Amino acid sequence: MTDQTPRAHPVRVLLAEDQGMMRGALALLLGMEADIEVVAQVAAGDEIVPAALTHRPDIALLDIELPGLSGLDAAAELRKRMPGCRVLILTTFGRPGYLRRAMEAGAAGFLVKDGPVEELAGAIRRVLAGETVVDPALAAAALSAGPSPLTARECDVLRASADGATVADIAGALHLSESTVRNYLSAAIGKTATRNRTEALRAARRQGWL
Repeated sequence: MTDQTPRAHPVRVLLAEDQGMMRGALALLLGMEADIEVVAQVAAGDEIVPAALTHRPDIALLDIELPGLSGLDAAAELRKRMPGCRVLILTTFGRPGYLRRAMEAGAAGFLVKDGPVEELAGAIRRVLAGETVVDPALAAAALSAGPSPLTARECDVLRASADGATVADIAGALHLSESTVRNYLSAAIGKTATRNRTEALRAARRQGWL
């Protein structure tokens, strides 16, 4: 732990992480910092905004892959509902597409979970001070990867194609015609340079486009 002189008011942090052990460990480690206080812990994405409105954190530390609502969607909602709350994404998945989407959602920082807790505490302080903090290797990868080639509707169709959904299932879920669904799937397969929709879905997830 770093030796920090406490501020008049500790940095108030909301922690969103679906894995209980990881959430508890992060809360414990951050709580050992003299100038940081974890004021709320949630396990699902749809709990983030209500908890933030109740506890009024300075920083929301969010995982991306959460039940109910993704951390990226919650970040965008927080920007609308609590613009004074800064968002720092902390995820296992250092994917270039995730970084781009996080920045578009208004996140002020993006770190991967394999870093030391001192680095995380420092990032919280820097984000609170108005800086943008991004894992350097991931930033370089995101620049080289470029933006997602998929349209929003192609992403919707790919997501709906998971778990063996048929074209008819996808069409019904998204209120589209089956021929339109086939066109979107074909376009997504072409743009991801894959052979079928299963490979296209896998490739899009690997890049963080979904």
